[in-house]
Amino acid sequence: MEHLSELEAGSIKGALEALLLVSSDPVSASQLSGVLGSTPGEIASLLADLKVEYEEANRGFQLREVAGGWRLFTHPAFHDQVESFVLSWDTQRLSQAALETLAVIAYHQPVTREMVKGIRGVNSDGVISSLVDKGLIREMGRDPQRGQAILYGTTNAFLEKFGLRSTRDLPDLEQFAPDEQARQFIRERLSGRSIQSTLDAVDEDLEEERELISTDEGNADVGATFDGDSFDKDRDA
Repeated sequence: MEHLSELEAGSIKGALEALLLVSSDPVSASQLSGVLGSTPGEIASLLADLKVEYEEANRGFQLREVAGGWRLFTHPAFHDQVESFVLSWDTQRLSQAALETLAVIAYHQPVTREMVKGIRGVNSDGVISSLVDKGLIREMGRDPQRGQAILYGTTNAFLEKFGLRSTRDLPDLEQFAPDEQARQFIRERLSGRSIQSTLDAVDEDLEEERELISTDEGNADVGATFDGDSFDKDRDA
């Protein structure tokens, strides 16, 4: 530690804590030294100091050297509280949009983003990405009929969080429908007929837009052949 002043050591310790907080995997002293501009030996010594400081202060987290690197861990004394808190994330913190999207995927998996949009009527890309990050849904492959679009389905974590043995244990949606018309709507959604109809309509709209764009571009090309003089002559005529 003779190479670093007390002020320098304190500043580097703060930087080490920041780097460790954003690291999901163990980070070696060599990696950290490359970022902080100190030698691996100096960084290793400061990490050891931090480890002792956390232990002596009885902090809620610990710094451990594992798998060839250093990583922050929650203190074992608070395991029960942390477990209870983490297990509540995927269910209690889901927005209405997330719950709707998750239900669509659960009942009709595997589905693409466009299929989810076809059912919900709104773009769900952001919600789907969030559900993937939460570990509730995953990529299951590609749909060759939809331009290799990603297919999504639920995960084992989804089953665990919602207390299901399998997706076969999902409740029958028809029992929540108030009338026969609503039940028929649900049957069509689950069978995929309405989804396909919506997707076909989307394809038709896109094709129509392409034709309009093509026509507009053609008109623009024709218009570009006239210069100012010729246009004035035609107008006067």
